[in-house]
Amino acid sequence: MEDRELLNLAFEAMKNSYAPYSNFHVGACVLCKDGKYFYGANIENASYGATNCGERSAVFAAYSNGYRKGDIEKLAIVSDGHRIAWPCGICRQVLTELLDLDTPILLATKDKEDKILVRDLMPAIFGPEDLEDGI
Repeated sequence: MEDRELLNLAFEAMKNSYAPYSNFHVGACVLCKDGKYFYGANIENASYGATNCGERSAVFAAYSNGYRKGDIEKLAIVSDGHRIAWPCGICRQVLTELLDLDTPILLATKDKEDKILVRDLMPAIFGPEDLEDGI
C-alpha cells in the first residue's frame, strides 16, 4: 500500500473525531501485514484525562482484534491543525511498547507530511525489560 493511500484512510478516520473541547481533530490508521486496517480518532471527554488519542484508538483496535506488534506494518496519524501533530507523551510510551521500534509512522496535515520510525519518538525508552530487574 502506498503511503498516500494510508494517509487518506487516516483522514477519513479523522471525520469520526469527537473533539468538542479542543476542536482539534486527529485520525489514525494502522495497516497490518495481512492487509487489514484499523482506524482511530481522538475522542475527548470534559475531564480531559479520560480523552483517548486517535493513534492509541487505532492501535488498541488492532490489539482488540488479536493483532500484535509483529503484525503491524505502518501507522498513519493525521490532524486538521496547521502543524503536524506528533504523538503526545502517553501515546509515545504506548507506541514504543505496542509497535516494533522499526515500524514507520506517517504524519500529516492537509499541507505537510513527515515520516519517522517508532524508535524516533522517544529516546531512552522505558519498557517491559526495565521491569525485569525491579525498580
